[in-house]
Amino acid sequence: MRYGFIGLGHLGGFLAGSLLREGFALTVHDTDRSKAEELIARGARWADDPRSLAEEVDAVITCLPSPAVSENVLTAPSGVLAGLRPGSTWIEMSTLDHAAVERLAAVASEKGVRMMEAPVTGGVHRAAAGDITVIAGGDRDLYDLHLPALQAMGGEIFHAGPLGKAAVIKVITNMLAFIHLLATGEALMLAKKGGIDLTDAFNIIKASSGNSFVHETEGQVILNGSYNINFTMDLAVKDLGFALGFGKEFGVPLDLASQALQTFIRARSTYGGSAWSSQVVKLLEDAVGTDLRAPGFPAEL
Repeated sequence: MRYGFIGLGHLGGFLAGSLLREGFALTVHDTDRSKAEELIARGARWADDPRSLAEEVDAVITCLPSPAVSENVLTAPSGVLAGLRPGSTWIEMSTLDHAAVERLAAVASEKGVRMMEAPVTGGVHRAAAGDITVIAGGDRDLYDLHLPALQAMGGEIFHAGPLGKAAVIKVITNMLAFIHLLATGEALMLAKKGGIDLTDAFNIIKASSGNSFVHETEGQVILNGSYNINFTMDLAVKDLGFALGFGKEFGVPLDLASQALQTFIRARSTYGGSAWSSQVVKLLEDAVGTDLRAPGFPAEL
């Protein structure tokens, strides 16, 4: 099975690297060729555009920043569908809403291409280790066919059901992470203002009923001051917007997610869309006039 990978950003570059590490034949493309140089040095083939990449492979994997970019990469004259043969597969690992997944699957189907969604969750550092969680959606036979590739890129692999369902649960996991991030910032600030050593506070919370995956991971880069979680403010606002859209569609009031979205929008306005999402905590640091720094924590996970 020959795979192509398009989108070699913070996440995609590591996912593509895991495929290479596990011996898969891989062709890669990104708008910035420099992001592919390390992969090329390790044996990946380079393609100048999505169409030429698709012409060489049996399945194309995309990991892109927005539904609009995914659609363009899929449908442009030099896009994926111009090159994939009927019977091939498109695996979308970007975070989309379920309506976009279903609509783009229909567009691909018109060209005889089957789609599977496979968004991931758990943090870029776990993608680097080949241990990120993969949530697949689509036909079971397609999932079974590409399971070895999913296992090469991830640790726990879930089949969430038909197309669109993985998109919903992926957005839910991100919504929880952003809420937990705000809670972690408030907890650490409360500890500091209460006179508790922040290293002690981090470790006690980690061992408590109030612990979260976000506290264990993003809490560290907050305490370091780098905020570097390799996930941007723009992406956080996009994903929280998806969550609020699901709440409206499904009739579920999302009070915490609504507040979180407003806080992230304010942080994006203050620090910029390319700022790391963990920097949302700096809003509280600035408001209180106190930083959350402690020695010995890493700048990047």
